[in-house]
Amino acid sequence: MDTETEIREARPEDAAALARAVTRTRAYMRPWEPYRTEHYYTAEGQAERLADGGRRWFAWAGGEIVANATLSGIVMGPLRGASLGYWVDPAHGGRGLATALVRVVTAAARDEMGLHRLAAGTLLDNHASQRVLAKSGFERIGTAPRYLHIDGAWRDHHLFQLILHDEDPPRA
Repeated sequence: MDTETEIREARPEDAAALARAVTRTRAYMRPWEPYRTEHYYTAEGQAERLADGGRRWFAWAGGEIVANATLSGIVMGPLRGASLGYWVDPAHGGRGLATALVRVVTAAARDEMGLHRLAAGTLLDNHASQRVLAKSGFERIGTAPRYLHIDGAWRDHHLFQLILHDEDPPRA
């Protein structure tokens, strides 16, 4: 990652920049993404996503979002876990942005949120994403047939997890 790239947590006012980023990367991301409506690619659609209960971090370069990491499906209680997803603009790939983002997110998940476990999945042939997860300490725990509907079909995924700590959850 270069020194001109900033990583920070998402803010509601980032919706327009996020809409530009997902529109700019739309064709590239198609093989790894579910079907998206046209509304998804608007500032309003991204504002709705930013308010959906997940947490997001962006890598910024030149005033634009060039990478994103998201924790979704956040569950507290005895599970204390979430699902991790991420993407990098192909014009900024190969610079360690995904790995840097994943490390920021895992630290926040452990230290700020008190999560115990993060889960992630990749298409079987997404070797770049699998390398990011391995570099970030995730272990492969299995393969799920027909796991997600991606690019028009149910696709198999390798599943990964990262145990963040083994401390007891807070008592209610």
